[in-house]
Amino acid sequence: MTSAAIAAEPAGPPASKVASTNPQSDVATAAVPQQPRVSAPLRHARRARVSPALAQVARANRLATQQPASHGFVGAAQIYPFSDGAIYQVYAAPGAVTDIALQPGEGLIAVAAGDTARWVIGDTTSGAGETRRTHILAKPFAAGLSTNLVITTDRRAYLLQVTATARTAMASISWTYPADDLIALQRSAETAASVAPVAGALSLDRLNFDYRLTGDRPQWRPLRAFDDGRQTFIEFAPTLSLGEAPPLFLTGSKGEAELVNYRVSGRYYVVDRIFHRAELRLGTKDAKVVRIERLARGDRGGERP
Repeated sequence: MTSAAIAAEPAGPPASKVASTNPQSDVATAAVPQQPRVSAPLRHARRARVSPALAQVARANRLATQQPASHGFVGAAQIYPFSDGAIYQVYAAPGAVTDIALQPGEGLIAVAAGDTARWVIGDTTSGAGETRRTHILAKPFAAGLSTNLVITTDRRAYLLQVTATARTAMASISWTYPADDLIALQRSAETAASVAPVAGALSLDRLNFDYRLTGDRPQWRPLRAFDDGRQTFIEFAPTLSLGEAPPLFLTGSKGEAELVNYRVSGRYYVVDRIFHRAELRLGTKDAKVVRIERLARGDRGGERP
């Protein structure tokens, strides 16, 4: 066969028309349907539409949760400052009991736990009388558990989140009470003021105690009256604030009465002037009357307190 004949022979069917004899080739080149991709903004929008309210609840709980802090430990006890609405984190562990100590003298009303099947929750007391103290005891059955506690007392409600770890447990937690401390400080200041509300402004060498009290002897009867040359002070017993206080009237030479401006400072009436005669009167029918008279120097006759 000549070279021309060889060149004229057909080269076979075109490659594009040759059927594949490899079945794996068909599988490899087959188009696989794909799920449409969701863009990131759309995914975030779907999550936001799930429940904005639940997201706000989760955020509020997270912000309200108080975690243990190194400066809050006294020995092994974590001491939180108490605040209404705060959630206090407690860590417990299987095989260990965590003590939740309430304020001395505080009366327990109830303890509620979210998971009572896998947690042991009990209570006990220590001390007696005013130092009697309630202790809530918590112990999980296994690590990885989490629940909440609501403790109600005759003074407040405690909210706690209790989480079980494998080994680490808080031995004890308790609280300080800043609001109670402030109230106690205010009461202490009021008591101090009631004992000597004007002592800092008085000059002892100018005090005049030459006053005479006459009339009835009700429970609110003053202990004494005195002046410093500018103001008159009427001193009562510390129990003055427990009952109705009598109003003060000035009386003229003919017995006529008129109201006078005065202020109450602790257990004292303070009048910003000097008077010669006055009376304290309380009640309408069967009124009780105590008369106060300023004496001349050296005249100490008559009835005294």
